Amino acid sequence: MVYLELEQVSKIYGEKVLFDRVDLQVAQYTKVALVAKNGTGKSTLLRVAAGIDQPEGVGSSVYVHKEARMAYLPQEPEFGANATVMDAVFDSDNEVVQAVRDYGEALSRTDRPKLLQDALSRMDRLRAWDIEARIKEVLSRLNIDNVDQRVDTLSGGQRKRVALAKLIIDEPDLIILDEPTNHLDLDMIEWLEEWLQSPNLTLLMVTHDRYFLERVCNRIIELDGGNVYHYTGNYSDFLNKKASREETASAELDKDRKRMKQELEWVRRMPSGRGTKAKSRLTAFSELKNKVGSFRKEDELTLEIKGQRLGSKILEAHNISKSYGEKELVRGFSYKFQKGERAGIVGRNGAGKSTLLHMLTKELEPDTGKVVHGSNTVFGYYTQDGINLANDMRVIEVVREIAEFIPLEKGLKLTARGLLERFMFSSKQQQVYVSQLSGGEKRRLYLLTVLMKNPNFLILDEPTNDLDIMTLNVLEDFLLDFPGCVLIVSHDRFFLDKLAHHLFIFEGEGQIRDWNGLYTEYREQRREELREGSPAAAVPATTKPAPTPTTEDAPLSQEQRKAIRRVEGQIGKLEARKADINRQFADMAALTPERIAELGRELAEVNEAIEEKELEWMELVED
Repeated sequence: MVYLELEQVSKIYGEKVLFDRVDLQVAQYTKVALVAKNGTGKSTLLRVAAGIDQPEGVGSSVYVHKEARMAYLPQEPEFGANATVMDAVFDSDNEVVQAVRDYGEALSRTDRPKLLQDALSRMDRLRAWDIEARIKEVLSRLNIDNVDQRVDTLSGGQRKRVALAKLIIDEPDLIILDEPTNHLDLDMIEWLEEWLQSPNLTLLMVTHDRYFLERVCNRIIELDGGNVYHYTGNYSDFLNKKASREETASAELDKDRKRMKQELEWVRRMPSGRGTKAKSRLTAFSELKNKVGSFRKEDELTLEIKGQRLGSKILEAHNISKSYGEKELVRGFSYKFQKGERAGIVGRNGAGKSTLLHMLTKELEPDTGKVVHGSNTVFGYYTQDGINLANDMRVIEVVREIAEFIPLEKGLKLTARGLLERFMFSSKQQQVYVSQLSGGEKRRLYLLTVLMKNPNFLILDEPTNDLDIMTLNVLEDFLLDFPGCVLIVSHDRFFLDKLAHHLFIFEGEGQIRDWNGLYTEYREQRREELREGSPAAAVPATTKPAPTPTTEDAPLSQEQRKAIRRVEGQIGKLEARKADINRQFADMAALTPERIAELGRELAEVNEAIEEKELEWMELVED
C-alpha cells in the first residue's frame, strides 16, 4: 500500500532549480531517507510532501492515502500564540490523546466531581491508561519537565523537543522528519533511534545522522544535480551502490568526451552544406556538449592550512570547578592537552559542556582552580551562538573581511576566493548574499571563517548541525589531517567515533569521566555496568590491563596517570586490531595470495606498534 506519492513535482526560485519533475513513493512500513547537499532543496521537498508548500509544474501532484494519518516535524516548529507546553503536546485529533488530556484537566477541577467521573469512564472505555504512562515516558525521555511553561519562552532546541514529543504521542501512521536529531542529546537520540526502528512505522526523513541511516532506514533517495536516484537498503548499501553508479557514469563520460572530440573536429571544418543531415549532426553535438559540460566531479574539501606551531605547553586545566547556585556543573576538572590530540565532550543537554569550553578559553572564570594557555596556542572557536553573519554581505566579502589569504605549506598562499572554492562555494555562489544561503551553507561559511584565522587548537561546539553528509565527510577528512589539537562537543555519534578516541563524559553533579576509547565502546561499557549494577570502569573493556606501579617513594602525578591510561587505551585498540587480523587469516576461503601478503605486512606493523607502546608505558611507569 502506497502511503505517500509525489508525481512530477518541481520547485524553482528565480533562476535556481531546486528539483525538477521529481517522482517519489513511500510505501507502508518503509523507512525512507532523503540525502543531498545543503541548498539543494531537501527541506523544501519535505514541505511539499507534507502539504505545507504547493508543488510546481504541469501535472504535478501529491497524494496521501486516506487511511494514513500524517505528522510532520520541521526544523523550526511553530506553535500557537500563548500556547503552553501542555497545549502543544496534546493538540491532537487522536481520541485517546484527547481523553488523557481531559482526564488531566478533570483532576485539577475538584469542584466538579462529575467531570472527573466522566473522564475516568472515557479512559476506561478507550483503554487509555497505557497511553497515559507512555506520554509520561516520552516527556521524561525528552527532558520536558514544566508543562505549564509558555512555548514562546522556550529556546529553539526546547521547542524542537516539544514538537517531537507531540508527534510521538500522537502515534501517526506516516511520519515526515526534518533533521530530528538536532538539539537532542545522545541519550535522547539513541532512544529515538530505537523508537523509529519499530516495524509499524512509515517514515520519510532528512537526517545527517549516519547511524540513523544505517540502523533505521531501508531505502535512501539521493537528490543530486536536480536528478533523483533511488537505492534500496541502508547507509552501507547506499555507499556501495552510489560508488558503482558513479563509476559507471565516469566510464560513460570518457566515451562521451571522445565522441565530442570527434564531433568538434567535424564542426570546426564548417561544412558548407547545411542540409538536414548536417543540421541534425550539429544538434546532436550541442546535446552532447551540454551532457559533458553538466557533469561535475564531487567537490573536495582539501585544505592544506599551515597552522601555527604549538609550544610544549598548550592548554592546561588545574582543578577547575564551576557552579550556578546549588547546581554544580564542573567539579575539580584537571587535564593537560598534548600535541595533536583530538578529544570529544559528551553529556546531556544542560550538563555543563559549553561552560567547560568557556572556562578553557578563558571566556569564563572558574570558581576554583585555574586555566593556563601556552604562549603559541591560537584558538579557533566554533560555537552555535557565533553564527552571526551579516545578511547584506556577499559570501566572498565575509571571508575577505577576515583575511585576503592564508598561509599554506611550503611557503604558498591561498586566496580567499580559492579557499571558498575548496570549501564547495563555486565562483558564482561566492557572489551570493548571505541572506540567500541555506542554514547548512551558513554553517559551512561560518566554519570557514574560523579556519581562516589559522588556528592550531580547534574547539568545535556542535559543528555537525544542519551540515549535509557530503560536507561532514570532507570535514572529517580535514580534521583527521589537522596538525593541531581538536576538542569537539557533538551529539553525532558517527562523527565522534571517527574523530575522537578520547572523551570527557559529563555524568552529572559536576563529575567528568576521562575515557580513553570510542563513544560506542563507552556506551557498550555503560550497558554492561547497568546490567551488572557495577560502578563505572576507568578504561574500556577492550583495553589491555597493565600492572599498577607500587613504588612507594615516588607516587605518580595526575598527569602521569592520565598519560598511562592514554597509552593503555592505544594498546587496547592495537590488540583489538591484531585479533581482527588473526580472525581474517582464519578464513582461508576468502584469502588470496595478495590479501595474505597485505595482512602479513599489516600484522607486522601492528606488532611493532604494540611493542613501541609497551615500551612507552614502561617509561611512564618508571619515571
